[in-house]
Amino acid sequence: MELTYRPRRLRHSASLRSMVRETILNPEDFIYPLFIHEGDDIQAIEAMPGINRWSLDSLIEEVQRAWGLGIRCIVLFPKISQSLKTEDGAECFNEKGLIPRAIRRLKQELPEMTIMTDVALDPYSSDGHDGIVNSEGVVLNDETIVNLCKQSLVQAQAGADLIGPSDMMDGRVGAIREVLDDEGFEHVGIISYSAKYSSAYYGPFREALDSAPKALNNKPIPKDKNTYQMDPANAREALIEAQLDEQEGADILMVKPGLAYMDIIYRLRQESDLPIAAYNVSGEYSMIKAAAAKSWIDEKSVVLETLLSFKRAGADLILTYHACDAAQWLKDR
Repeated sequence: MELTYRPRRLRHSASLRSMVRETILNPEDFIYPLFIHEGDDIQAIEAMPGINRWSLDSLIEEVQRAWGLGIRCIVLFPKISQSLKTEDGAECFNEKGLIPRAIRRLKQELPEMTIMTDVALDPYSSDGHDGIVNSEGVVLNDETIVNLCKQSLVQAQAGADLIGPSDMMDGRVGAIREVLDDEGFEHVGIISYSAKYSSAYYGPFREALDSAPKALNNKPIPKDKNTYQMDPANAREALIEAQLDEQEGADILMVKPGLAYMDIIYRLRQESDLPIAAYNVSGEYSMIKAAAAKSWIDEKSVVLETLLSFKRAGADLILTYHACDAAQWLKDR
């Protein structure tokens, strides 16, 4: 055949392919989510094979392991005792609570590691929602933000580097930014869950934290989070949410979930110059683990291809439970 251009020429060898590779995946791209609890033991999470709830002592060892693999940021999620959960989630801003203590320990042991936190009421709420639920079953926006600001300030005081509002209340980024600045924490960044969808992919995560919505004392509790998390059918709305967060002072924008929302990552990349994070959520992780356990897929290849696809779509950072495995595989290449 008389062809002027043959694209396969640049695929001829491994060295040629590496020379023209458009997207590169590195361990520094990963944010490693970690679950912690008050006990002294390490608890395996059945719905997320390979993922545990860490005690504070074992957390230090795991974060040191992640650092050795090249991971430079972790995010903490707490499993809170049922006895500490209340309707207003006030435990979230307890200065002596699990998360502030964990942050202080980590900053003493490994000060170079960037620590991201989660800001929402669901781990601390007896109702299992990200906000305060009134007697009519309505999740209150402005009243919730008061507690989110207190939570953010306590985390910043403990040494957090990035505050991560995951609640999806309107106006919370601006309110948190104002409180942090007023209290002298203008250096603490906000990584906002800007496009967080009301997704079915969160099931294993809610098991890990025992944070699913639940009805107690005959109080009407919404069975889902559709009134504040985004409708999976909507894409343009994500641009509105991201624009508002950027205007209110967000430093990084996040899309959650990641795999089923590649189009949203791509759209935000076209609209904003801020760094964009993708959350490779628990359901996405568990599906790969389940298929790999059946030998239906090659886990290493599928994980690295999936993570690469987030970057190709426009993400700069990836929150992923595969972080340590992927970092090791990249290191071994």
